[in-house]
Amino acid sequence: MAKVSPGEFFRQVRAEGSKVVWPSRRETVTTGIMVALLTSILAVFFFGVDAMFSTIVQFLLGLLAK
Repeated sequence: MAKVSPGEFFRQVRAEGSKVVWPSRRETVTTGIMVALLTSILAVFFFGVDAMFSTIVQFLLGLLAK
């Protein structure tokens, strides 16, 4: 591995950073909304699955208690 001076390292970092294509404000907002929407949908889905399994387990435990 080649060793470089700290100054050269920071020049390389700056050069690589300038190559990054940053998203526009609209893309960032759209992505944020999609993340929030899909997170909400998944939360409702997993809540429903959890409630269903809870009901099944309580039913089965109720059969054992009799």
